[in-house]
Amino acid sequence: MKRILAGFAATGLALSLAACGSEATDDADSKGGGTIAIITVDPSNPYWKAEVDTAKKAATDLGYKSYTAAHGNDPDEQNTLIETAVNDEVDGILLDPAGADESIAAVQKVVDADIPVVLINAEISETGLASSQIVSNNAQGATVGAEAWAASMNYKGTYVELFGNPSDNNAQVRSDGYEQVLSQYPDLKKVGEEIANWDRQEGQEKMEALLAKNPDINGVISGNDEMALGAVNALKAKGKLDQVTVLGFDGSQDAVEAVRSGELVATVVQPIVEGTNRAIEQLDSVIRTGETGVSDEKQALDCVLVTKDNVDTVENFVISE
Repeated sequence: MKRILAGFAATGLALSLAACGSEATDDADSKGGGTIAIITVDPSNPYWKAEVDTAKKAATDLGYKSYTAAHGNDPDEQNTLIETAVNDEVDGILLDPAGADESIAAVQKVVDADIPVVLINAEISETGLASSQIVSNNAQGATVGAEAWAASMNYKGTYVELFGNPSDNNAQVRSDGYEQVLSQYPDLKKVGEEIANWDRQEGQEKMEALLAKNPDINGVISGNDEMALGAVNALKAKGKLDQVTVLGFDGSQDAVEAVRSGELVATVVQPIVEGTNRAIEQLDSVIRTGETGVSDEKQALDCVLVTKDNVDTVENFVISE
């Protein structure tokens, strides 16, 4: 089996349908038709970059025009983008929501406009609005990642955590998954935590602050790869990387190469391409038939642990099993 987690190009922060018309694509022989708005978080992050262009390709293959926009985890910007899509009377919306609670009103606005909406990567705190909510099994991914990391630590030592964006429920789910595993090992002591908002530069800065307070830590667990790679940069600068075991999450190619080199002990690959392809297929089905074709609104896809034992099976976001 192969999961192709390829990165692609994305457009700017806020694009109207008219502005993006030149990027839209048609396929008269396909079964779909119309326009899909793809609203994501931050395409400069490799994970969301893969999400965006997987969606664009899948939409094109099904005969839709599409355009992309990014809200940067800002609910107000998300509302603006949703209003643009509604006003432009798009045929469907794929949304990576800006907060579990904060996005409910935006999704409701789409539903009130009688436009199908499918959520990808993150859930909202209400069911019965979106046609589908397709996410990675973050709890499962955090569990397998934490178990591998704890084993590499020999189940002892002090560590710190880099936490993602608090408005994204995935950040808390992963943190809780780590805690559920690591709390079983009394000789592993957590001595610090910082919010780094999924960002590499923030991860580096927050790691520097954590090191200033805890210079002798043995490990770092991170809510995503970008923050983990920021921590690696900070540890390198202090000459401490060979003394500290770092865990990532997402499976970006940079992280895979860091696992290969030993800078990360492991990362956890999210099946974002598989999930995004499912999301576009289900959105197409709703547009054409009024039904997704699946029984459950909320759908979770298991993650894959990548360590040095299987890193050679990963190349350019392709996992061969």
